[in-house]
Amino acid sequence: MRQGVKSWDFVASKPVRLVILWQAVISLAAAFLAWIWTGLNGAASALLGGWVNMSAFIAFALVASFSAANSSSGTIRVLIRAEAVKVTLILLQLWWVITAFRGLVPLIFISTFVITALATRMAFHVQAE
Repeated sequence: MRQGVKSWDFVASKPVRLVILWQAVISLAAAFLAWIWTGLNGAASALLGGWVNMSAFIAFALVASFSAANSSSGTIRVLIRAEAVKVTLILLQLWWVITAFRGLVPLIFISTFVITALATRMAFHVQAE
């Protein structure tokens, strides 16, 4: 393995897998309820709201997993870099969805986005394997 490259250990860890699973379940449940309530545009809005957080969290996990941290200050730099990637992806995707999807149902999109963002905090309460 190359110097400074880690493995998939963090990405494949139980807390990361569980957060991604819960974000997917929340997104699908919200899409189903939105489909019943507002139709196809509502379901698509819910799925997009969940996807914004899911993809950003996956990017965070990948950056954190494959960045080398040999000291405590290196660990902080890795986490700041991973968080910066996550926030940048969230902002770009929010902008893209809001400007590109004409049938967006804002209440459903933002609600699903916020709920899946809160689900990310579940990782702190999950015991690693």
